[in-house]
Amino acid sequence: MWDKEIAIDQVRAITLKGKIFFGVGAITRIEEIVNELKAEGVESFLVVTGKNAYISSGAWEVIESVMLSKGVKFAVYSGVTPNPTAEQVDTAVEVGRSINASAVIGIGGGSAIDAAKSAAIMMKYPEHKCADLYEYTFTPSEALPVVAVNLTHGTGTECNRFAVVSIPEKNYKPAIAYELIYPRYAIDDPALMTGLSEAQTRYVSIDAMNHVIEAATSRSANPLSIQLAAETIRLVTEYLPLAEKNPKDLRARYFLAYAAMIAGWAFDNGLLHYTHALEHPLSAVQPKLAHGLGLAMLLPAVVENIWSESGPLLAQLFAPFAPGLDGSPKGAAKGAQAVQKFLVAHGVSEKLSDLGFTENDIPVLTELALTTPSLGGLLDQAPTFADRVAINAIYLNSMTMNP
Repeated sequence: MWDKEIAIDQVRAITLKGKIFFGVGAITRIEEIVNELKAEGVESFLVVTGKNAYISSGAWEVIESVMLSKGVKFAVYSGVTPNPTAEQVDTAVEVGRSINASAVIGIGGGSAIDAAKSAAIMMKYPEHKCADLYEYTFTPSEALPVVAVNLTHGTGTECNRFAVVSIPEKNYKPAIAYELIYPRYAIDDPALMTGLSEAQTRYVSIDAMNHVIEAATSRSANPLSIQLAAETIRLVTEYLPLAEKNPKDLRARYFLAYAAMIAGWAFDNGLLHYTHALEHPLSAVQPKLAHGLGLAMLLPAVVENIWSESGPLLAQLFAPFAPGLDGSPKGAAKGAQAVQKFLVAHGVSEKLSDLGFTENDIPVLTELALTTPSLGGLLDQAPTFADRVAINAIYLNSMTMNP
């Protein structure tokens, strides 16, 4: 068992922060949140969101009503797109400054909440642009309070210190991680997630699974990240088919949201490595690529790469959907095939070549993985040596489906 392999003399910092209102109807707790922030002197909110989901989900009707009833100012920036850009954050900040906002509410999935976290920092630094933050030209020491109203069950950003924003002109999709952007409050209401499409449902759930596969096998993995990984994979295996069958199944959405939340804690503590480091160049080059799909296309090749170091643990983690895997190095191919079979069973059969990538793109993607700010830190967490050769091989093996 994995607990027999843990190096007990490696000291890890285990962190859980913020208050999360979780469960069907949790959106009504926005009143409590506004009351508490107002008592601290917050009188104006910047709302950062995308174009439609904040309204179609029903979240905005409740939030707007509460803010109007409490007499607080608010201004809405609704221009966040999937794979949000630094320029979008800069525009959101301008909206926030127009009312002197003193807190930020992000409503949406990872893109909207990450943009909100970024805006919360940039509101404090008028001398900088968001690209400066993501190219690490300065280190922030303060941010406005963040409230995360989560509308998907994938990223876990509502409960961790990470954010991702793209810089399109450089094909960069870096990440930041600062304790000052832990959301002060978060809302995970499964009733707000029933409108996710079938594709969104599978992609965000695959994102959560990737988080824990990496967090459990990284060089910073700890007992918490490993235990949360096992539970995340068990829950996604059990409840994703139910949500695909009936998108309105609140119990399925509840446990998928819970799985995504604990996966967010897992990688907040255990960090990430190959799959995210290599996916970010993909969706930087193709901004319309769904993050979860990008991860799915890479995951089997990543599993095969890390099996030599992490096979026994991965065999245990994958037991809910692939019992009896051989955790020894000779089981690597079957481990990768088991993951591929799981993905195909959930309607994800695409590989990089299906999205228009070719072998000629691999040198550029590899260079971006190695040079994009922050991605080197992820690669350093990989359980195998993440050099140019290894990265090239993962991209190459992800071009087409293995037999």
